Amino acid sequence: MSAPRQTPPPVRFKLTIAYDGTAYQGWQAQRVGTGVQELIEGALAKFFPSRPRLTGSSRTDTGVHALGLVAQFAVPRAEFRLPIRKLALAINSALPADVRVLRAARAPRHFQARFDATGKQYRYQVWNSPTMNPLLRAYAWHVPQPLDLTVMRAAAKMLVGRHDFRSFTANRGAPLEDAVRTLWRCDITRRGALLTFVLEGDGFLYKMCRGIVGTLVQTGYGRFPVDAIKTMLARKNRCMAGMNAPARGLVLWRVFYGRRPPSFRRPKG
Repeated sequence: MSAPRQTPPPVRFKLTIAYDGTAYQGWQAQRVGTGVQELIEGALAKFFPSRPRLTGSSRTDTGVHALGLVAQFAVPRAEFRLPIRKLALAINSALPADVRVLRAARAPRHFQARFDATGKQYRYQVWNSPTMNPLLRAYAWHVPQPLDLTVMRAAAKMLVGRHDFRSFTANRGAPLEDAVRTLWRCDITRRGALLTFVLEGDGFLYKMCRGIVGTLVQTGYGRFPVDAIKTMLARKNRCMAGMNAPARGLVLWRVFYGRRPPSFRRPKG
């Protein structure tokens, strides 16, 4: 009597995804509105009868953009007949123009887009001029008041390190048990009227990036003194920090796997 034939393991894939989040309710599939995840799952269903589900590295909020969100899916080996070099092209043919798979590759059998990530980089754009640049109206926050970049950079340095960021996250309606995260980088660059905030860390809480940027901008026009950042962190109370910056200026720029990014410097203490 011959041994039963074993079913081969499914084929696993890693997608790197970019999207303009203006028209969407974030990454995750939603009961109301459209999430980017469901659009890509719909595209995958045109090529794979098993209708694979996507697992993403991150959740982005309504109106937030992405350039490097990573997601994984798996299909039975018998279903995968496309050359891997054509997979991204095939998926994109079934997507709207504001959502694109930038890269598609085979993934290791146990790859987990969310749990294997070692860090993320977000970028936020602010247009700091009395008049808004109309070409950036969907991708930058217009702040007309003059901003003191030196003061903002000094405040940003105080956020780098391992802290409880409870004062910079929004309440999702349930008690937050763990708000400790490590921020490796919080840089601000200026090019003309365009300010770019670069935030890298091992993880980010709900609306944490927007809370940080909003607070730093308010520090830049005198709403808070630089040393107030220390008090905000110590009090662990959202009411102590500044406003949330609007969603439209935020981009999930990159997700890190394996070694930490070169910009990482282990905080002292």
